[in-house]
Amino acid sequence: MTDTDTAEGSAVRGGSPDSAADRVADFYGAYIDAVSDGTDDLSGELRAHYLTEDFRRRLAAWEEANHADGVLRAQDVPTRWEVRYHDAGAGHLFTTVTLTWGTGPDAGHTRLAVQSDLSTRLISDIEDA
Repeated sequence: MTDTDTAEGSAVRGGSPDSAADRVADFYGAYIDAVSDGTDDLSGELRAHYLTEDFRRRLAAWEEANHADGVLRAQDVPTRWEVRYHDAGAGHLFTTVTLTWGTGPDAGHTRLAVQSDLSTRLISDIEDA
């Protein structure tokens, strides 16, 4: 067991399919695993399942212009991720995703503002926070 593992039998994460915030965390966890593992088909399937169609089109344009992964806003894969509820209103839920790049005292962080539609629980926008 490494220092990042938990004791046997203790919950690492929990969640609900009815929670838009939990779905953002589920998406980022699975997406980062897929990208890190080099599973291109899975990352595309996850986008199709968790992101609105309109946002997928806008994301493709952003990626074309920026030559980076639009979900991560980077060309690399983060070493850690964290999702926190931020706010809700006007039919949307807003979460802040913090991505950690590297380890130790020199690790960098990126914060993303993620918008989800409450009616569908699908991610409808990602911007730099």
